[in-house]
Amino acid sequence: MSTTTENDMENNKSRTTCDGYVQAGLTGNKTIQFLIQNLVQMGCTPPEGFIQCLDCEGKPVSGGFGMLQEDSLVTDGSKSSDIPNKQMSEATKKPDCTKSTQEILDQFQRDKDGKTKLSLRPEIYICQENVSGPKHANTILIHELIHAIDMCRTKMDPLRNCMQLACTEIRAENLSGECNMSWEFLRGKLNSSPSIFGHGKQCAIRRAIDSVKANPNCTERAELYVDAAMERCYADTFPFERHPSQK
Repeated sequence: MSTTTENDMENNKSRTTCDGYVQAGLTGNKTIQFLIQNLVQMGCTPPEGFIQCLDCEGKPVSGGFGMLQEDSLVTDGSKSSDIPNKQMSEATKKPDCTKSTQEILDQFQRDKDGKTKLSLRPEIYICQENVSGPKHANTILIHELIHAIDMCRTKMDPLRNCMQLACTEIRAENLSGECNMSWEFLRGKLNSSPSIFGHGKQCAIRRAIDSVKANPNCTERAELYVDAAMERCYADTFPFERHPSQK
């Protein structure tokens, strides 16, 4: 059996397993169901295919919200206009999770230069090869659904507004349960913490900064954006009445 065939079989197996986790979460997890119900009530009913499992080609990420949509603004018919159009076409064919850092930087640069217009197409993806089980999949889905809620209620622009990006990342880290002690223990972060008291907040700060840094428009001042947004956004539990961990 060829290596390519073996890889295809492994990818199909991972996809099937991941799809099963997603369906289990959609039908059996009350928090996920609550968030989707809120999206519907807010007028942002998720379309078919809104949540998908993808092969992220070994990238060290669990999932994400939104796919970069790139539209050309160069319409003069010159040969030079073919270059951004070709680059744009190649970039938009690939899921964001499989793009190199340089490919993403190039997309943002074309937007900054006025050659293209970047927007975020609302979608949720889970990196099928990096999800460890149903509990992990649920945590990823809740995190990304918080982003969907924020996108719906504020019409935010996380590509260009770094404060909005920092806020939604803080909320997603806090409300998804990703900063629970069990997850932090598995990450090996509790050993380096001077105290477990307040560790959840420090975890949200750390992870939000990492996420904000991933946006080329926000990288250099990520810490400042998260610090400025922290108190207000960490306390914001919408659409929950209280933090989900407080039964």
